[in-house]
Amino acid sequence: MIDLQGRVALVTGGGRDVGAAISKTLAAAGATIAVNYHNSKGAAEAVVADIQKAGGKAKAFQADIADAGVVRQLVADVKSDFGKLDILVNNAGLVFRKRFAESTPDDWKTQIDTCLYGALNCCHSAGPLLEASGRGRIISIMGDSSRVGESGLALAAASRAGTIALMKSLAREWGRSGVTANSISLGLIETEHDKTWVEANREKLVKAYAIRRLGLPSDIAPMVALLASDAGGWITGQTISISGGFSMI
Repeated sequence: MIDLQGRVALVTGGGRDVGAAISKTLAAAGATIAVNYHNSKGAAEAVVADIQKAGGKAKAFQADIADAGVVRQLVADVKSDFGKLDILVNNAGLVFRKRFAESTPDDWKTQIDTCLYGALNCCHSAGPLLEASGRGRIISIMGDSSRVGESGLALAAASRAGTIALMKSLAREWGRSGVTANSISLGLIETEHDKTWVEANREKLVKAYAIRRLGLPSDIAPMVALLASDAGGWITGQTISISGGFSMI
């Protein structure tokens, strides 16, 4: 059984979809959860309420992770409220499905600011607390396009591929302090994002998966909990694909 008693986790984008499942799963294992959100205040507060109702401890924190100064304040607020930080889950992201030739520099900046700079900002601000923990954990969530590429997702793939490299580098740089850093790359997950497009293309999409269904947030959260725990303490610098067989190493 995964035991995260006494640990504090910050989950970016923690109020919706995969982030909500991760927040609740880590809380069920005993962690105190800082549920970060940008615009989805109601959803984040609902996750906090669910965690508290189940006997856990959580609080919602608003912050735009693309802004380095805002993230510094976010981490300071988490430390002020909870005393420390042991686990950082870089889950927040922003993805537009668009052919690269039809994209603009503004499209590039918007996605890179959230997907890559967001992870850089969070890791940089949280790093001293994670090292002080002695068992700090960083888990970054992204689409499997970051490993294998995908038509229409070049910008997200490029941004998240940078995050994979960041995780590998931090795994080496901070490993002597007991910090692990890993990436989880996902197949297509059933969420509110792209829902209309998914429904219109479901039959074709499902055929791309060895396991003939799309993923669910509940397929992802248990691996995050494992990597966040002592049981995952010798796993670092890895990119773990949870994709229903969409891509294979």
